[in-house]
Amino acid sequence: MALPSHVKYVIIGAGIHGLSTAWHLGENLRKSGRGSGKDILVIDKTGIAAGASGIACGVIRNNYFQPAMRRLMAHSVSVWESDPKAFSYHPVGYMQISPEVMHKDVASIAKQQKEIGYESVFIEGEKDSMTYMKGLFDDWQAKGITSVLHEKKGGYANNTAAIYGLAKKAEAEDVRLATGVKVTGFKKDAKGAVQTVVTDRGNIDCDMVIVGAGPWVKQIWDMLELPAQISIKGRDGKMHDNLPMWIFWSLQEGTLGVDPKLQRTNDGKMPPVIHVDTDAPLHSDVDGSLITDKLWGIYYKPDFNFGGVQGGAMPFKVKADPASVKIDPYGPESPDFVVGDDFAHMWCSALAFCQKRFEGKIGVYKKEPSGGIGSFTADSFPVFDSFCQNVYVIADSNHGYKMIGVGKLVADDICGNHSDLLDPFRFSRFAEGKLHPVSHSPFPWS
Repeated sequence: MALPSHVKYVIIGAGIHGLSTAWHLGENLRKSGRGSGKDILVIDKTGIAAGASGIACGVIRNNYFQPAMRRLMAHSVSVWESDPKAFSYHPVGYMQISPEVMHKDVASIAKQQKEIGYESVFIEGEKDSMTYMKGLFDDWQAKGITSVLHEKKGGYANNTAAIYGLAKKAEAEDVRLATGVKVTGFKKDAKGAVQTVVTDRGNIDCDMVIVGAGPWVKQIWDMLELPAQISIKGRDGKMHDNLPMWIFWSLQEGTLGVDPKLQRTNDGKMPPVIHVDTDAPLHSDVDGSLITDKLWGIYYKPDFNFGGVQGGAMPFKVKADPASVKIDPYGPESPDFVVGDDFAHMWCSALAFCQKRFEGKIGVYKKEPSGGIGSFTADSFPVFDSFCQNVYVIADSNHGYKMIGVGKLVADDICGNHSDLLDPFRFSRFAEGKLHPVSHSPFPWS
């Protein structure tokens, strides 16, 4: 399509956040009589679901130690549940299976899930945890487990199918989508507000910009001349200056090439998504050598979309200066951030540690490019806020795919219908020291 010379709203990114926001904003404008989806243009430098949303594992959970994240995720789960077919959503549930060092944290999560009406079952103690897991999988054998939190809601969605479902909903609201359009800069007025989005296919004058660029958010942030380093008031009450706003982590995921039906429960049903953290030593399923004796974790699920049992393990922090990190080529096409043999060895051994059915299966691990890179904020939690007077930034800090409901909240925010669910994620929290609590999980997003 030809780019318009002017549009009220330009949304950058045709992934989970850009398209969810476009859909809900179009709906808001129509219902309020203030406009329609024709006032919205979504642009993406590649295409729909071409970035992180298109390669996401697709896990949808409420398992967060942070109360604000839990409330936000409960809202997003309700959006997934609103149209499971359109979003290719599988509500199989989710399980957090943990060691004693995480027991108190998970107990807190269970308590607060109950308080907000999010259905879950919490099992405590090593013996009762083993009994509960064997009730689901008779070959369960993971050691060092003293609690199980079984969320009855949540599950997973098929990545690309879900994003195309969102695109159809946005287009049904007359939102326009233009792919192959790369943002190269912005022109601002004398007061600092963006008046023009500069692209490689021409300029677009606009009233407002919404950034939903996933891992590329730092690039847009830099173009907007927002700070590369920030000050954070720490839990010690002191200001810590010149801290990087953005940190990159390399994501570790892959697929075991077995029949997904191999991972059925004892009663023949499709199982919940499994997440296991433990401090029990992990030994190789190949030669018995020690892989790690530190706290480690994995997650996995049977997935016909991936053609096997798919999941991942803890990411690792990219040590390079954030300014020098190359995001493109992205995901499986990257020479720098695809998983290697070390991940396959660890993850397949961890699967065997958890369930006997996976012993000796490393030979069918799919040796295909997988993995990606995530753009995290300074504290690893999202930022949803306005900048430059008329730019709304959705920086999901790699919590993105499951947060389908953020687009609705952002659309409401833009239209003047404030939601307190977004308040804990404002940029001002850094300087004010209103930081989210940190759990004992080995994952930076838990």
